Amino acid sequence: MPVPLSEFKPGESGTIVSIQGTGALRQRLIAMGVTPGTWLIVRKFAPLGDPMEIRLRNYNLSIRKRDAAMIAMVREDRL
Repeated sequence: MPVPLSEFKPGESGTIVSIQGTGALRQRLIAMGVTPGTWLIVRKFAPLGDPMEIRLRNYNLSIRKRDAAMIAMVREDRL
């Protein structure tokens, strides 16, 4: 069952199911070649919990939780 990326904890990984919205984040991910089916891992959170750092397709990205809520994920254990 898909859950928002914003609900993931550090060390959890999963596969992108869909990317909602039309904003800059979506455009940046599309430009990087990130599509549904792309695997990612949550690396860490900033000291106050926002933003979160994720790793996907050899990129490290910092992403705010409100933006991460627009990315639907399926959890995996692939470490």
